Amino acid sequence: MAASPTSVIPPSPDLVLASASPRRRDLLTQIGVRFVVQAADIDERQRKAESPVSYVSRLALEKAQAGFSRQPGTLPVLGADTTVVCDGEIFGKPESCAESLTMLQTLSGSTHEVLTAVALTDGHDSEVILVTTEVTFRVISVDDCLKYWQSGEPKGKAGGYAIQGLGAVFVAKLEGSYSGVVGLPLMETEAILQRFNVSRWPG
Repeated sequence: MAASPTSVIPPSPDLVLASASPRRRDLLTQIGVRFVVQAADIDERQRKAESPVSYVSRLALEKAQAGFSRQPGTLPVLGADTTVVCDGEIFGKPESCAESLTMLQTLSGSTHEVLTAVALTDGHDSEVILVTTEVTFRVISVDDCLKYWQSGEPKGKAGGYAIQGLGAVFVAKLEGSYSGVVGLPLMETEAILQRFNVSRWPG
């Protein structure tokens, strides 16, 4: 049966996203990218003497490469990683209330960095971009830290907070890319997509 004039036929994807993050999916959708998800499972442990910049850049590239090797076709693959750094120390994803409390109390009343690396590979060429954003937290009481943990939001979040969620109330100042803190710096991602001739729909 013929489609009605108002029907929209879903277009074919132009990109593979090597991430299971719903935030990255939402951000790519926001800028009109047609993509499919192929989450990449890699070893995310930091290597000995590896700097935060090298660490986050390596993970983004390894995710993209792993995603490319596992897809059935030859679409370009985008990988990304976000890391919170305070005084040179990487803050991972808290798995307990005590760990979450320690992280938030350390970030309380101070400025930290959020590093987000974006990598794209087409099987022949690869490129990695890195975006650094400075985030300043207001002073956070222990009681607020505990209530925040009980909300369930900190678990699984780099640095133990989500700026796009309840954690937004902790942010006093931000210098850099808001979407980068969420998980994907959109301006820089658009630039790398253009260099690899990945189209957006609608264009």
